[in-house]
Amino acid sequence: MNRQELANQIFKKQSFLCVGLDTDIKKIPAHLLSEEDPIFAFNKAIIDATADNCVAYKPNLAFYESMGVRGWISFEKTIKYLKEKYPDQFIIADAKRGDIGNTSAMYARSFFEELNIDSVTVAPYMGEDSVSPFLTYEGKWVILLALTSNKGSHDFQLTADANGERLFEKVLRTSQTWASADQMMYVVGATQGRLFEDIRRIVPDHFLLVPGIGAQGGLLEEVCRYGMNSKCGLIVNSSRAIIYASNGTDFAEKAAEAAKSVAVEMKVMLEKYCK
Repeated sequence: MNRQELANQIFKKQSFLCVGLDTDIKKIPAHLLSEEDPIFAFNKAIIDATADNCVAYKPNLAFYESMGVRGWISFEKTIKYLKEKYPDQFIIADAKRGDIGNTSAMYARSFFEELNIDSVTVAPYMGEDSVSPFLTYEGKWVILLALTSNKGSHDFQLTADANGERLFEKVLRTSQTWASADQMMYVVGATQGRLFEDIRRIVPDHFLLVPGIGAQGGLLEEVCRYGMNSKCGLIVNSSRAIIYASNGTDFAEKAAEAAKSVAVEMKVMLEKYCK
């Protein structure tokens, strides 16, 4: 899916919601535990309930890898189901990979060749040769960590050099020499508020993947006011607030309601800020 196709989906659905599939076997409804594959059964129901109101899904690999082979099988089945039933959905492998070149090449092969996923999150701090193997795949996206939503982001990402340039700004400026806005996005946490203005001064055209609304306290209106561009330029993720809206037999219905509620707000934001 290219940048224009993604923008088209956003304006068609009037939503830029990404549903995070952070599926924890210890948190899913108890009645699903009798299923042959409880994780996939949960994901399938969540996807079916929310697909009309979102444009992307983001499985977080840690939740699947924590279950070993069984978890990886559930992950693969989830990807296959999305691609077969909802081919218009943008799929993000939230893996935060990034290593020396030959290792990154194997990670890239796994996600882009074996699984044919649209995008993968990548950590930039080992430099260009750790990211470039992911950029050799036409039509695939690298989503580079820039400024994250966790408290510890202040430990390194906001530190400035002698010229006053903060580390996240250096990441944004340097990485633009590696790929264009047609192949690279950036992770920017929803809790960063007006720092979105600083980010947009450096990367005005790039899509931003924005985690942190809902359970982590980020405000959608603030993100849109400072971060939206003419093509929307945002994919805003919500995980726990949607997928765990209920732990009963009505979990899918409640997830649908939660996703719809966010999408309604997003429609207003598009009308207000996407100019």
